Amino acid sequence: MRFTPVKTLAAAAVFFAFAGAAQAADAVQCEIKRPVNFGAMNWESNLVLVDVERFIMEKGYGCKTETLPTETLPALAALERGDLDINTEIWLNSVAEPWDRAEKTGKVKRIGDLYMGAEGWYIPRYTAERLPELKSAADLPKFKDKFKDPEEPGKGRFYGCPAGWGCEITSNNLFHALKLDDSYTLYSPGTGAAQKAALMSAYKRKQNVVFYYWSPTPLVGAMDLVKLDMSPYDAEKHKCLTSPKCAKPEPSAYPDNPVFTAVNTKFSEEAPKLTEFLSKVSVPLPVINETLAHMEESGDEANAVAKWFLKNKPDVWTKWVPADVAGRVQSAL
Repeated sequence: MRFTPVKTLAAAAVFFAFAGAAQAADAVQCEIKRPVNFGAMNWESNLVLVDVERFIMEKGYGCKTETLPTETLPALAALERGDLDINTEIWLNSVAEPWDRAEKTGKVKRIGDLYMGAEGWYIPRYTAERLPELKSAADLPKFKDKFKDPEEPGKGRFYGCPAGWGCEITSNNLFHALKLDDSYTLYSPGTGAAQKAALMSAYKRKQNVVFYYWSPTPLVGAMDLVKLDMSPYDAEKHKCLTSPKCAKPEPSAYPDNPVFTAVNTKFSEEAPKLTEFLSKVSVPLPVINETLAHMEESGDEANAVAKWFLKNKPDVWTKWVPADVAGRVQSAL
């Protein structure tokens, strides 16, 4: 039997270990030396998608990432300044005018379309059955007593968009356009979680409730809802509704809402591979609805749901990245 000298074995082990480490480092070297900064908005789809993208960047591209908790309009300003590199999920119709201004500076870029979202004013189906004459948002003044505000019983309560979100501008302007100020209080929950909790509580108790909401979301999927009719969509009227300075808001239905990813322009120049990845991120509505339903049913945090998505939907996300990146991500799951 022949024996290889111990020194030779040790040297070989060191060589192969070094070569393997060097190869691994080369394979996952990030394009930029600093952490990639994501905006972290606090609604479910954004929380999950940001964590999906972060996992892919960290495990597939060898990057470090950070998040900045923020809201829609401050996030847009931070993206323009360069304090954020990426805003994963921008709902265009909620911030049409601010986005247009930001884009014209050349400091931000729209790079990829996530899905087509929808917005509206809703009542539960049991409320629609109790109040068959309530068909449209314009009918609401006649039914203010059916939606009593506990803090102001002489008025009904309308649950608007959470405070600070981009949809708050449009929702508030539409509330004023429909001349609901005399008959309803405009209640803006402090957070998306507070809004969801209040609506779910009312729904479980079969209480009448009228509110703004958007989809895809676990809440819309979990409730049996009826969307109130609005005046026909008018592009000019809606443009004003999205403006914080809309002087004379007029009613208009919400259009389909393109939801897209935007990046800081300088970041896109520094990190073309990461930008190409982000530009390909697109999720079919049935898949995002299924993912958010899993989040609701499991009670898992966003990072766990992101891993569930990556494990269960490879046919979706592996199209976003080269094969070697997908392999590293799958090995890390």
